[in-house]
Amino acid sequence: MATKAIVGEKVGMTQVWDDENRIVPVTVLRVPPCRVVQVKTPDTDGYSAIQVTRGVKDAGKLTRPEAGHFEKAGVDPGRSLVELRLDDVSEFTVGQEITADVHEEGTRVDVTAVSRGKGFAGAMKRHGFGGAPASHGAHKNHRKPGAVGQCATPSRVFRGKKMPGRMGGQKVTTLNLEVVKSDIEAGLILVKGSVPGPRGSTVVIRDAVKGS
Repeated sequence: MATKAIVGEKVGMTQVWDDENRIVPVTVLRVPPCRVVQVKTPDTDGYSAIQVTRGVKDAGKLTRPEAGHFEKAGVDPGRSLVELRLDDVSEFTVGQEITADVHEEGTRVDVTAVSRGKGFAGAMKRHGFGGAPASHGAHKNHRKPGAVGQCATPSRVFRGKKMPGRMGGQKVTTLNLEVVKSDIEAGLILVKGSVPGPRGSTVVIRDAVKGS
């Protein structure tokens, strides 16, 4: 499990140059200060985590339970609530701010977000099937998945069979991305490579659990 994490927003991709004048493709993540709303411990909740919010939202636009949750914590209401699972939460207190400096330049991070929805897709695109033969009698079934079940026994399709269906729109984590730059004043983190999700999506940035 991670030891430090923060919530941000995907801005988009660009490129920077390193010390050897080589182009490095990076993803820009906007990381405004996050306020701790609740601290969960194994004694009270069965696990350790912190609940954070970012941005500002009018309390009148919240539901009563949400408004009461922020009021009880004494924290200004934010746009969303995100829970970050951490190994140790003893250093966090309600109302504390977490900024982009939690992830320094050169460190490795894991980025989690909801991937782009791609709509209904066939078995070849969704699961990487090879497809049917392109000749020798194949007729209008070049991209079909092939046989998916048996006849009399068990006369059904097994649960979990790889079939056509909706693709994308799932929680995805990209591991071991290098932090190229961390700008505290601008509230930006630049990570090498791509991260899941469209522009404007919410991302969770935590230190790499598998190391470099």
